Amino acid sequence: MFKILEKRKLSDMSETWYMKVTAPEIARNRKAGQFIILQVDTEFGERIPLTIADANAEEGWIALAFQAVGATTYKLSQKNVGDELPALLGPLGNPSVIEKRDGPVVVVGGGFGVAPCYPIVQAHKAVGNKVIVVIAARTKDLLIYVDEMKAIADEVIIMTDDGSAGRQGVSTVPLKEMCESQCPPSEVIAIGPPIMMKFCALTTKPYNVPTTVSLNTIMIDGTGMCGGCRVSIGGETKFVCVDGPEFDAHLVDWDNMMMRMKSFKPREQEDFHKCKLQAQADALSK
Repeated sequence: MFKILEKRKLSDMSETWYMKVTAPEIARNRKAGQFIILQVDTEFGERIPLTIADANAEEGWIALAFQAVGATTYKLSQKNVGDELPALLGPLGNPSVIEKRDGPVVVVGGGFGVAPCYPIVQAHKAVGNKVIVVIAARTKDLLIYVDEMKAIADEVIIMTDDGSAGRQGVSTVPLKEMCESQCPPSEVIAIGPPIMMKFCALTTKPYNVPTTVSLNTIMIDGTGMCGGCRVSIGGETKFVCVDGPEFDAHLVDWDNMMMRMKSFKPREQEDFHKCKLQAQADALSK
């Protein structure tokens, strides 16, 4: 069983949570960019993929960061320290390609997408790269991992839509500035909402800056069996869970991906509503 060692809220406004879970084998073998599959219950419970946000091989734990936006993530958010998760599988997916670069590596995290950026920044620093992190959110109350990134990155740029923290504007503003500078990025990595990743790709393409994105938000099963995470990459069909989750941003058919991500919305909303009602009923019965 996988015991929850630590639980804390990263953002009240976005219902974003951080958990440390005992998983010694995964902690020893995981690499940046990989993910796990978990179930909160085994009685026909949904399997969900979550990126490994951090790990400690010596202490035998992995960290998970997630938003309580669906039925299973809501149920997971109701678990407490000392509780155990019945099923957790990993590490899965291809790890990030980490190479020594001549110029800076720019990592752009949007909203909740900042959490999976953390191990990627760690890995690039470990090989000696200069790393600039752009953290973007709608408002300051939605910012996460700011202190953690400042502790390891060479520079952290904060962007908020309303200007409540850092600079006012979206993530592509400093990204374009860096592409036009005398020392442009050697590589850009963007993780966040699909619309943000799409515009990061459009920003870097005219400057021929290699750009990588993680498409983990479209995954369902995580093992290649369901076919739900198929995407078009350079005109070829790929499966995010087994061929990715990272791809060349300039080859992704973004419009097709965003259209397909809406397929399960009605069912997700229905299950989320049901599980919240059940939680309220359980609380009243105690």
